[in-house]
Amino acid sequence: MHASIAEAGSAARPLDAHALGKLRWRCRRGMLENDLLLERFFARAEPVNEDDAAALALLMELADNDLLDVFLGRREPPPQLDRPDVRRVVAAVRAAR
Repeated sequence: MHASIAEAGSAARPLDAHALGKLRWRCRRGMLENDLLLERFFARAEPVNEDDAAALALLMELADNDLLDVFLGRREPPPQLDRPDVRRVVAAVRAAR
């Protein structure tokens, strides 16, 4: 069983409704598969916190095909994104599929 993001992450504050809405909008992608995976991530019981939001912002810099490959486990995040917060979010997206 996977540890939840809340357990694995720091004590970052959960996003308020406005910030969460902005993040969800920022995470909209041109590839339906990415959108579906991200919607499942947002639908989890654990609230999205500030650390998650920062990691997602970094992941959104990837091209759609590269992002999908990371989410599906076909490849790991590139070296510049090899950070604990990014790895936590990627693991949560993978677990939510």
